[in-house]
Amino acid sequence: MTDGTGRTDGRREEDPLGELEAHGFGIAALTDEQRDVLRGLSREELDLLLDIKDRLDEVGPEVQAHSEIAGGALF
Repeated sequence: MTDGTGRTDGRREEDPLGELEAHGFGIAALTDEQRDVLRGLSREELDLLLDIKDRLDEVGPEVQAHSEIAGGALF
């Protein structure tokens, strides 16, 4: 549900795109429409997205190392 400005209920006044970019999301590669979706995230949605990215980053090097050694055959 929006409040007439295109923002979803619960969205805070901070800049979600800046916060996502600070956490390593490639915002510049997104379309305007994709950026609009991210701007409309609620605080809870943004926190969830950042948490998922943090967890993926934690296991990223291990998965990448296995992929390089085994050619991705194990995954």
